[in-house]
Amino acid sequence: PEKGMSLEEPPNHRIRITLTSRNLKSLEKVCTDLIHGAKAKELDVVGPVRLPNKNLKITTRKTPCGEGSKTWDRFEMKIHKRVIDLKSPSETVKQITSISIEPGVEVEVTIADN
Repeated sequence: PEKGMSLEEPPNHRIRITLTSRNLKSLEKVCTDLIHGAKAKELDVVGPVRLPNKNLKITTRKTPCGEGSKTWDRFEMKIHKRVIDLKSPSETVKQITSISIEPGVEVEVTIADN
């Protein structure tokens, strides 16, 4: 290295972690684990931002043959979504996201330059 130059730190990236799940408790647990891990490394954390739920509804007839009284079943599946924004080098994000993630929780990590 040249004189007067300090060792360069890796550049900070804006990192968005998107979590989706059908189970709210496991989603919130993963969110808190990620945020505690990020704050332990003293990173800038924004979130978790709660996005609107997706309610998927299916209404079907109870009877398979079509005879009988016309009774209906209503099935509903809610999909919960959370967004966490971080500012950190990409290496530390690998360490943070290496925590054990509950089954049924999908994690999507997108990295944007400053």
